[in-house]
Amino acid sequence: MTSQFLDGAHVSQRCGSVSDLRVRGCEEAFIENPNVKVEVNATISSTQVSPREINIHLRPGGEAMFVIEVQQLERYPVDLYYLVDVSASMQDNLDQLKTAGLALSHQMKEHSSDFRVGFGSFVDKPVSPYIDVHPSKLLNPCSDYEVHCRPAHGFIHVLPITQNMTEFTRVIQEQRISGNMDTPEGGFDAMLQATVCQKDIGWRPEAKHLLLVMTDQPSHLALDSKLAGIVVPHDGRCHLEDNIYSQTTTMVRLTKPKHLTHKTSDAKLWSRSNLACDVSNSISLFLKNVFPFYKLLSDVELQIGLEDAQAPRFWVNVTAFCPNGSTVSGSTKCSSVQPKQTVFFKVTVGMSCCPAEGGDQDVLMSVRPVGFNESVTVRIRQDCGCGCTETGRCHDDAGPSACPTETDVCRADRSEPVCSGRGACKCGTCVCDSSRLGNIYGKFCEMDDFSCPYVKGLVCGGHGQCVSSECVCLPGWTGETCDCPASTESCVSDDGLICSGWGKCVCGECVCDDSRRSGALCEKCPICDSSCQSHW
Repeated sequence: MTSQFLDGAHVSQRCGSVSDLRVRGCEEAFIENPNVKVEVNATISSTQVSPREINIHLRPGGEAMFVIEVQQLERYPVDLYYLVDVSASMQDNLDQLKTAGLALSHQMKEHSSDFRVGFGSFVDKPVSPYIDVHPSKLLNPCSDYEVHCRPAHGFIHVLPITQNMTEFTRVIQEQRISGNMDTPEGGFDAMLQATVCQKDIGWRPEAKHLLLVMTDQPSHLALDSKLAGIVVPHDGRCHLEDNIYSQTTTMVRLTKPKHLTHKTSDAKLWSRSNLACDVSNSISLFLKNVFPFYKLLSDVELQIGLEDAQAPRFWVNVTAFCPNGSTVSGSTKCSSVQPKQTVFFKVTVGMSCCPAEGGDQDVLMSVRPVGFNESVTVRIRQDCGCGCTETGRCHDDAGPSACPTETDVCRADRSEPVCSGRGACKCGTCVCDSSRLGNIYGKFCEMDDFSCPYVKGLVCGGHGQCVSSECVCLPGWTGETCDCPASTESCVSDDGLICSGWGKCVCGECVCDDSRRSGALCEKCPICDSSCQSHW
């Protein structure tokens, strides 16, 4: 232990430097000086990423190194979802898509043995001031130009991912433009729904997921929603009813683009800065020359997820060993990786200090190649205390007299199966089964890291444990995914009231009862003492 543990401490405390402990009379046999340990679980089979599970023991100031192996598969299954802006300015590009989009889909079949495609469209929130809400314009936004347009919409899921190219051709041929009032579009709303509505879209777990967003304008951000009096925070969930985004006029847009990035990561969606493409010139030229999908599929890049609250205490460095012989320190990516080639990543993880409290809790880190359906779970055990008070354990070699013979000690309840039906009871302790889906753990093998939702790359957002396919939140967190703080401290205004007395604290944010009010604490209301009247 380092000497900082002794600063201001009473002499009777047990932690200190090795030399100090010796001076104070502690015998050598009783001094614990833990070393960094890396334990690799090689029992979980894998075809793409290995190993699948790594356990690390870290002490403050220590760092551990491990190697991750990623194999590029040949003719990998691919799901491609077209998300197209059908506002009026996209008329020419939509016409070109009807031929170029089909050509791209046929081209993709040359690089994937199992290629599927889907389609969705978006415009903007169908509410003023984004669209003209005059009754004559609601059904046909282009009536001034004697053109029959479709009504504006936030997002419509038109075609689930399918192998049927005939149906895909029919769908894109039937698409018509719509219209809105301002330049930005509702792309982020549509992207979120295409990402989180996994079952509706038809994303396959075993395939690489590609979301191609075609638009000629940027997207609105959260603050823009207040222009329409929309103040309810977005919950980041799927809201499709009959394949139409049902909350487009009631929920605020995503606060920041990074929130969408977290969702694409959780959904194993391939995300690149040039996915949302500018098609203001020629969409066919873009599809042919600028965005060759097979080059994107040849990239192998790591994405590392660590709980936000824990991240400042750790540092991570990655070195990529690419098949072309190059070694790139500080890089998480290799390009132009051919099928059956292998990429090696050396990952170094260090811990700067122990947490203020809860030092016995493991920290989970997720390491996932972007677009792959396999990942590595790194469980970091923080050595922040002494093991003097730990009780003894029963071992297989301790003899029958030392081990309980009843299996009841391996049941969470007498009515429950031994080790929750997912392990074997050995010497009074559950030894959990291995699973290709992820890790099974817990005293009774009742927990895992694959049957609960992920938030920011971590199961239950890193704020809970997955028990019987449900998130059991740690103290201070609530919600189905444990992503909502239970405390209302962030909602208390200067006068000591929740949301200034004009709203409710939902997931750590104020939701105002009066749609005219705004501000982080519902403290703003510029029109509460005035009135206005609309005239057509």
